[in-house]
Amino acid sequence: MIYLDYQSTTPLAPEAFAAMEPWLRNGFANPHSAHAAGRAAAAAVEVARDQVAALLPKGGRVIFTSGATEAINLAIMGAGLPVSAAATEHAAVLDCVHALHGHLLAVTEKGALPNPFASSPVVRRLARAPTQSVSTMLDTSGNRGLLAIMLVNNEIGTIQPVAELAAATHAQGGLFLCDAVQAYGRMPIADGPDMIAISAHKIHGPKGIGALWVRDGVQLSPQMLGGGQEQGMRSGTLSPALCAGFGAAAKLAAERMETDAAHVAALWDHAIAVFAAWTINGPTTQRYKGNLNIRRDGVDAARLISECRNIAFSAGSACASGSGRPSHVLRAIGLTGVQAKSSIRLGFGRYTTVEEIDIAAEVINRAAGAML
Repeated sequence: MIYLDYQSTTPLAPEAFAAMEPWLRNGFANPHSAHAAGRAAAAAVEVARDQVAALLPKGGRVIFTSGATEAINLAIMGAGLPVSAAATEHAAVLDCVHALHGHLLAVTEKGALPNPFASSPVVRRLARAPTQSVSTMLDTSGNRGLLAIMLVNNEIGTIQPVAELAAATHAQGGLFLCDAVQAYGRMPIADGPDMIAISAHKIHGPKGIGALWVRDGVQLSPQMLGGGQEQGMRSGTLSPALCAGFGAAAKLAAERMETDAAHVAALWDHAIAVFAAWTINGPTTQRYKGNLNIRRDGVDAARLISECRNIAFSAGSACASGSGRPSHVLRAIGLTGVQAKSSIRLGFGRYTTVEEIDIAAEVINRAAGAML
């Protein structure tokens, strides 16, 4: 099996597995217990917290969660503010926006927020409508609001200028949430956001753990009640094994960031050459190069995935797979439903080889050509 679905999840790094193993075998104590074994587990959690925080801005705290979806829910629901987000955000953000009757912002064909929004020093007021190109951080009553924009889009790789967007949000008195799931550990995260959601399994860590970074002074209401074990913001027993795996993956990502980025850039250059008959969706610059979203007229992406059984790739976000609906991201950047259903997403990274790209291209191109 050739794995080209890195936006969905990544292979577990051996270093992360090794960090987890002692806590899975013998370190079963509850890290919230006061006895010696519990204190040892708690110490491992704090080491991991520091390792995760090392890739985030200074002046904030890391709250461990079950994943980025929970982190996003804690940020948006916990802030208790009117919320706006780009129409290309992850479903975890969009569903929260819909639940709170918030606003969605239109994007360009490259998946970026259009000017003057991204370059304006002041965020403009948004009329109440389902989709607009610019947002306000003040609702009609004058209360401040929350803007949620991801750093790297999970379907088309667009990189948003989050530091600039955060500054514009702050100028209007609002808070800025950054979904950095696809960026964390792969590129530096600029200071500016008030909250940052991340996930371990996107950086070769384990599934089932993520975190919300919260800037000092930002107040949230907990969304999970019980013992309040995680800094009073999240109830439930933390897993030392998952925390240790997350921390090890973050430490490795910090050490390998430049090497991984160079490797991914080389894979991108090779991939666009061997998939030259396809059209790239989204930008070719201001894009994370480990994401190649492409389309070809006449291709049925769902059928293509089924026929290329030994190649793991996708038609878009895993959270929307099987719905039968075209990608909301591709529709938001102006593609028709037919074009969206003719698109595939290839994701590659640290452990992908050029040879795997070549084999995948031969199989996918042959199967796609048979459909035309």
